[in-house]
Amino acid sequence: MSTFGKEFRVTTYGESHCKSVGCIVDGVPPGMALTEDDIQVQLTRRRPGQSNLTTPRNEKDRVAIQSGCEFGYTLGTPICLTVQNQDQRPRDYTETDFYPRPSHADYTYLQKYGVKASSGGGRSSARETVGRVAAGAIAEKYLKEVYGVEIVAFVSSVGTIDMPGQMGNEYMQLLNTITRDQVDETAVRCPHEETARRMHEEIVECTQEMNSTGGIVTCVIRNAPVGLGEPCFDKLEALLAHAMLSIPATKGFEVGSGFNGTRLHGNEHNDAFELNSSGTLRTKTNHSGGIQGGISNGEHIYFRVAFKPPATISQDQVTATYDGVEGTLAARGRHDPCVVPRAVPIVETMAAITIMDAVLQQNGRVATMQKLKPVPSELKGIKPV
Repeated sequence: MSTFGKEFRVTTYGESHCKSVGCIVDGVPPGMALTEDDIQVQLTRRRPGQSNLTTPRNEKDRVAIQSGCEFGYTLGTPICLTVQNQDQRPRDYTETDFYPRPSHADYTYLQKYGVKASSGGGRSSARETVGRVAAGAIAEKYLKEVYGVEIVAFVSSVGTIDMPGQMGNEYMQLLNTITRDQVDETAVRCPHEETARRMHEEIVECTQEMNSTGGIVTCVIRNAPVGLGEPCFDKLEALLAHAMLSIPATKGFEVGSGFNGTRLHGNEHNDAFELNSSGTLRTKTNHSGGIQGGISNGEHIYFRVAFKPPATISQDQVTATYDGVEGTLAARGRHDPCVVPRAVPIVETMAAITIMDAVLQQNGRVATMQKLKPVPSELKGIKPV
């Protein structure tokens, strides 16, 4: 489906080469200051044509607020956001009338719907993420203003090139302090200078070879409220996984220690509690990634998202036509040799949408609960030592 969220609902529309792309956002609280400029920052970070590491498609991606705001403030009604497509070249894709591109969605969309977009990837194109990023920018603004939430993503791997010391103490300290300005200092959006240089060279080499490569985006969410997530089936990590794996080209998701955590024993992996200076519990370590039992615990939430090599490459590929006849596909069009530099704001804004939806759900529960008489302390299941 094209709608994500329960209380903060985002519905995206548009294909890669139609007249416009965008979204409708429902559930935005009324009275928040909001203009196109608030949304444009993330769209500009996502837009194509930023450097020699991305597709040369030249889209300005200027957003227009069509509804839900008046005099610079939200009304609490659905907000419609549109972005015009200005650099479409649908004729670049005529070969896909004969060949389904290997590992792309041409074949599966045709089998599912009995029809497919004749140019680009249609709804499976990353062009669809324009609406997500625009909606997520609204969520980010609310979360920052009300809770001080900070969401920062960065490229931690490209192909076989990894940032050093991942999951070590220095890396965990980076998650505490990393900013978007630091991430954007390099075109590849990796905050480790030497690694960023090697990643840049790898992507340029793939471009020259008319090939592509994958990578990993790491994301940290700081200052998320305690209590977010809805066990059992809407645990916070499950919602984040749903959000991230809905992004085009994603193939993996892990939160906290992730798969590396399986290599530890329980006494190494457990996050012991301590009392902090404000008199509340916190954990000494954060292998859990800020989520325990599917509920946020107040620590930094961090996760990693794996992206495959883009399926459309300009190399000749021996494959088969829709009729099953072997032949050679020589794909044209303009495509990213590696999606992870431009995926950074997409990951951030999908994280914001997920947290915003969870916040509204939890706030509704708390507001309803506060109308009742307090639960007696002996019934809370807590006893003094």
